[in-house]
Amino acid sequence: MLTSSAYAESANEVIADFDISAEVFIIGVLVFVLGFAIGPAVWGPLLYGRQILWFTSHIAMVAFLGGSAASRNVTTLMVLRFFAGTFGGSPLVNSGGAIADLFVPAQRGLAMTLYCVAPFLGPILGPVVGGFVAENVGWRWVQGVCCIFIGVIGIPGAIFVPETYGPVLLTRKVIALLKDDPNKIYISILEKSQGKKLPSEVFACALFRPWVLLFLEPIVLIASLYMALIYGTIYLFMGAMPIVYNSTHGWSEGIGGLTFTGIAIGIVLGLAYAIYDNNTCYARLSHAKSATAESCLPPAIVGGLAIPIGMFAFAWTNGPEIHWAVSIVLSAPFGIGCVLLILPILNYLIDSYIIYVASVLAAAAIFRSVVGAVFPLFTTQMYERLGIHWATSVPAFLTLLCLSFPLVMYRYGAALRMKCKYAFEAAEMMRKMQNK
Repeated sequence: MLTSSAYAESANEVIADFDISAEVFIIGVLVFVLGFAIGPAVWGPLLYGRQILWFTSHIAMVAFLGGSAASRNVTTLMVLRFFAGTFGGSPLVNSGGAIADLFVPAQRGLAMTLYCVAPFLGPILGPVVGGFVAENVGWRWVQGVCCIFIGVIGIPGAIFVPETYGPVLLTRKVIALLKDDPNKIYISILEKSQGKKLPSEVFACALFRPWVLLFLEPIVLIASLYMALIYGTIYLFMGAMPIVYNSTHGWSEGIGGLTFTGIAIGIVLGLAYAIYDNNTCYARLSHAKSATAESCLPPAIVGGLAIPIGMFAFAWTNGPEIHWAVSIVLSAPFGIGCVLLILPILNYLIDSYIIYVASVLAAAAIFRSVVGAVFPLFTTQMYERLGIHWATSVPAFLTLLCLSFPLVMYRYGAALRMKCKYAFEAAEMMRKMQNK
């Protein structure tokens, strides 16, 4: 996520180096985020588990980022960024799946909160890092710094991250038992209930199930649409900040990146509240055995309201007649709202589709990445035609239209889940496992 937004702050250098237009430069953001949409459709756990896919996709992403830093033409840069994004999409699916594998519902909210620190802060810190690096040592080192950073954090991951995917662990256990006693026949409980599948069947299931969930499960479709709108708005802010501040005040790219400070502070405050909420309210309900999937949604109601408040406040205080600090401070509610909205919805999807968690997260990632890739295409034109006030107000009005989703799901979600095929199957499977 940091890699996608850091590139956006190197616009002047890339445009000058390759003699391209601003619209062509924006394609570099689009193809990277578009890779995030394609990657999750492939990087489900498949047959080989989460560990090997995480490791191989991580190495590939580092290689493509390193190659993009040495690009000699804009076509090479775009192609390499696309593949970097495609391989970088693996954690969007498998990290959430690993958390679902490792933690029970009472602990899962806190684990997801800690995990989401990076996806939330990455797009906000990216412009700060990218702005100062591009300004001082050039755009190639923006790609280089991202490559080095991702490569370094991958080392402890390769050493310490274990396999967590249940079917693969069961298969390994069967293989180990057969080595000890090859004369016996062992079969895992998963194969007993679902039958043994060929690798081609497993791949086809991982490839098509996210689309089935996205278009046939109303909960997944509406939740993905809502998160996609917020995700697109974040990328809209990335393109809007340089227009609003750098052009108006004549700031450099490095200083312009600091305008995301207000949103970053809001995200930190939102994460702090999410930890508090999980450790008190939701944990209390879980221990009392009264928690449902909908129990995690109340913060989303608050977050859904905070997002348009922050956007409208930013929209109508970002003019040159008002001190720049006012609009930056008033953008903080947007950051708070993003956390309080997206985190509960992700937890809600995981709790509702626990046995299909990789597929449901892939469906959500595909949808929001496509929207995130499209928004930057019209950001510049929208701000030029509508002005800095109304251009931000338009998506704010769209978020207002979605306010009812958390309320409706909190009130009627349990009944709706029982009418959705895959949500019902997940609930029945969990009930059987708990009764054993």
